[in-house]
Amino acid sequence: MSAKNLDNHNRWRSKTVAFRVSDEENAQIDLAVKLTGLTKQDYITRRLLCRDVVVQGNPRVFKALRNQLADVLEQLQRIEAGADVDDELLDTIHMIVDIMDGMKEEDAYGN
Repeated sequence: MSAKNLDNHNRWRSKTVAFRVSDEENAQIDLAVKLTGLTKQDYITRRLLCRDVVVQGNPRVFKALRNQLADVLEQLQRIEAGADVDDELLDTIHMIVDIMDGMKEEDAYGN
């Protein structure tokens, strides 16, 4: 049995929520978690409850962004060679743009 956890409001997290996803969906979730720097539990909880997912810039997030941008560059080079654009690549690009826009807003406020 896992250890009991408290949320930000000192409430016990005693319920388990589980669901099945495809390999592709799992990869997209893992990528989003990595790019946000949150735990998978926190990311999924915030998304399901329609709360904002705030990315806190730290070395781990910047490394994940750098690595993902390198993968996007490879995909763009593949597309330039005549291959089709897949929806997952577009979703990844949109996610990176949203994260980078959020980081720009933090910089504008002096954070």
